[in-house]
Amino acid sequence: MIYFPITAVATQGRYGSSDWLTSYQLMFSDTGHNWKQYRQEDSIGSFPGNSNADSVVQYKLQQPVVARFLRLIPLDWNPSGRIGLRLETYGCPYTSDVVGLDGSSSLVYRLSPGSRRAQRDVITLKLKTLRNSGTLLQAEGREGVGLRLELERGKLLTSSAEPRRLAALGSLLDDQHWHHVAVELHGLHLNLTVDKHTLRVKIPPEFHHLDIQELRVGAGQALGSHKPFHSKRNFHGCLENLLFNGLNLIGLAKVKDHKVSLVVSLIHHQDLVLC
Repeated sequence: MIYFPITAVATQGRYGSSDWLTSYQLMFSDTGHNWKQYRQEDSIGSFPGNSNADSVVQYKLQQPVVARFLRLIPLDWNPSGRIGLRLETYGCPYTSDVVGLDGSSSLVYRLSPGSRRAQRDVITLKLKTLRNSGTLLQAEGREGVGLRLELERGKLLTSSAEPRRLAALGSLLDDQHWHHVAVELHGLHLNLTVDKHTLRVKIPPEFHHLDIQELRVGAGQALGSHKPFHSKRNFHGCLENLLFNGLNLIGLAKVKDHKVSLVVSLIHHQDLVLC
């Protein structure tokens, strides 16, 4: 699926007229139906427009937007004319690997025997869902030590196998828009990032020896046991660019790369679909 990181927009008025915008808002979407307003770092949602029909006013976005659709909403215009616009956007193509999970499908990555342990483990992904709760990901290490990532009432939680809650971050993550998530384990600290916010927490000593052996996304077994989760507690939604220590797991699953011991487990074949 092709998306476009939009880095800047430029506007002009209608050629040879008194029609131009003086203020506008930007909306973006990846479906063309569900829209979200672009806001700057200072939370101001409007952009300055033009003062005549000929000059070009370009605005560089403080944070690029990855989207398939862009909508401009006029807020104000030249009182001596009407709404008139010439618009140009700036950016570049962006290829993403996306997978859909409905609670009964899963993607499993197992490290090859004898794999060298990384000094730090980093998991990054983007998620989109309408369900406010569900287990998203499980990382299992040696001797039953494990880490779980799940949504609960629109927040993202990390917990251990006991279970013991380690960190919680974010809100309203079930708004059907893409949200960036990153989990970094290094020594006795865990960094949890949701969109632009990062929480750093100290974790129990046993996690220093976590040594992740298996990463399971979607439906799966409870950490430290052989009992499966009920499907209603598994993640329902879309994931994009799931990376574990730099490996693109969705991309590897698509090409059936066996060199990295990647396994895709499907209870219903039609459940694992592109979003």
